[in-house]
Amino acid sequence: MNEDATLSYYQATAADVPVYEPLQGRRDASVIVVGGGFAGLNTALGLAERGVRDVCLLESERIGFGASGRNGGFVFAGYSLGEQALLNQLGAQAAKALFLRTVEAVRRIRGRIAEYDIDCDTVDAGVLWANWFSDPRRLLDRQRLLARHFDTEWTWVPQAVLREQLRTRRYTDALFERNALHLHPLKYARGLARAAVKQGVTIHEHSRAVSLTREGEAWVVRTDEGELCAPQVVLACGGYLSGLQPQVDRAVLPIATYVMVTEPLGAALHDTIATESAVYDTRFAFDYYRKLRDDRLLWGGRISIRNRSPEDVKRLLRRDLARVYPQLAHARIDYAWSGLMSYARHEMPQVGGNGEGLWWAQAFGGHGLAPTCVAGELLAAAIAGDDRDWETFHRYGLVSAWRPLGYLAAQASYWWLQLRDAWKDARERR
Repeated sequence: MNEDATLSYYQATAADVPVYEPLQGRRDASVIVVGGGFAGLNTALGLAERGVRDVCLLESERIGFGASGRNGGFVFAGYSLGEQALLNQLGAQAAKALFLRTVEAVRRIRGRIAEYDIDCDTVDAGVLWANWFSDPRRLLDRQRLLARHFDTEWTWVPQAVLREQLRTRRYTDALFERNALHLHPLKYARGLARAAVKQGVTIHEHSRAVSLTREGEAWVVRTDEGELCAPQVVLACGGYLSGLQPQVDRAVLPIATYVMVTEPLGAALHDTIATESAVYDTRFAFDYYRKLRDDRLLWGGRISIRNRSPEDVKRLLRRDLARVYPQLAHARIDYAWSGLMSYARHEMPQVGGNGEGLWWAQAFGGHGLAPTCVAGELLAAAIAGDDRDWETFHRYGLVSAWRPLGYLAAQASYWWLQLRDAWKDARERR
């Protein structure tokens, strides 16, 4: 059976939900959140949980339309910027505090799934970081770094044990992160939306914000059919730029990544991948994958400045799959899609405000599920109670991404690092 190629697997398997009506007419709110992805939803829900009323969220398409409903579904600690770089830039105390926010965010995500009864195909079985190369030092160095500076223990998985779990000779050894899970991100996003609405948040889908202006002490957001007025506005649009505030939009590069899902593979899948853990590898341009509940394999990878057609995504990712699991090389691919993530030059989330009621949360760089939860909590605490913890991200501000030249630089950097990994791989396999 051939699936609808216009849909992602997530769209095809998420239950139908009521459409939140578009904004019509003029109304006042206490807080306007622009963007129905994880950053916006976590902010709106965090505000409602703190007792803030008249929170209104605008989404130009449907909840989870962007990266939040298209990603690999991995939930783990950390940021796009690695732990060593975080340590070098911030020092031990500040780096640890920032990292541990994401550790707590993973726990919060588990808690919200349970508290709000969100059915999102959760598999709480950890993540394997599999070594593509023969040299174990990168794994050992990261394991020691996490234990020493971040109070985080990852378990060493020797080659013999790993090959019982992953039936491939491509990897040597691995680290296992137990405080990690994977889930259906679109179901989770819709679950957060339902929870927010039950807490009093108003959501309007198909309500693209077309302008943002300052009028006296308030902000006014206009859509095609209505307008909202509030003293506080949060821009949480990720790689799908709003066009509302040039300084905010200019600070990120929208970068594409690719995902595909196979047909149901039955015993062949479980014989090949004998673990429920999600997996990614140690290359810069790594593969990431996980088994799905209906015996399919979800496989993702690559980053690019180009969105590609489903057929192109299938061709590229099938080749990557065959390098690791040749026994699955001829599996039918039922779904393939791409999506845009937002990256900053400094590789860290941009979470902040301008002191006049304008806030932003973006640039999660492919590590979004836990950091968007962090951002939502920080902004909710700031808006609801004048909490200043959001300033822990002050170093990682709205630096220009220098579009369009930034696209060329990002693509060139990706190709260079991909070539470096390929050269190292070729040397080891002579």
